[in-house]
Amino acid sequence: MIIVGHRGARELWPENSLFGFRKLIELGADAVEFDVHETRDGTAVVLHDPLLDRTTDARGAVKDLDAVTVLSARLRRGQSAVDAPSGESVPTLDAVLDFFRPTRMELHVEIKTNAAGELPDGAIARLVRKLHDAGVADRSILTCFVPEVLEQVRREWPQGRVLASLDHRSAEMLGGITRALERYNAIPGCIVAVQKVLLAATWNQCLRALGSERLGVWVINEPGEIAHWMKMPVRQITTDRPDLCLGARRAGR
Repeated sequence: MIIVGHRGARELWPENSLFGFRKLIELGADAVEFDVHETRDGTAVVLHDPLLDRTTDARGAVKDLDAVTVLSARLRRGQSAVDAPSGESVPTLDAVLDFFRPTRMELHVEIKTNAAGELPDGAIARLVRKLHDAGVADRSILTCFVPEVLEQVRREWPQGRVLASLDHRSAEMLGGITRALERYNAIPGCIVAVQKVLLAATWNQCLRALGSERLGVWVINEPGEIAHWMKMPVRQITTDRPDLCLGARRAGR
């Protein structure tokens, strides 16, 4: 079972921060999940939201701002227990890939649409090229909530690995869990990470459709739910508390 640090473990450290990524490496997590947007001038940055407002001291849509402006935005604490180190700002994708290059960690790179719900032309090709240039493509998985994006990834990178994130809202938009699973099963080898409440309610159906090697669960943070899902036949657990999940795994719980 793979333990994935969600946004670099956002309950422990500022999300999608180089500080948090460094600490996640030290912790010994198996994998990391982080999010990618592009600025107005085409620089790939690692940030969850399409807006700077929630996680930084700046405001505005990433798609409308140049890289200098976005990269000067300083990170806030957010959900984490600690503040970002003084002056730490939004990182570029290049900097994050450099960070993880020496490790063996699996990289779950979430493709985010912008504040208009769109993906810039050529964004997927540019992202795939960066993964190859950084020498991490073979241990990277491109993830998204939008099936059309994953289908485009497969057209542009046939040998690449993809993962669909699925929650109640996205399943509803796809016509329900049955149709959602059918849609993702039509993408060869697609892993599906299902939000914990939805997966609990549809467990047998999801396991039958995907098998344990293509089924994940998110976001698992509390000791009781960690103990439950660690016993279940899933490929991966995505968590804001990888310290607790790794501790449970070491203890055999």
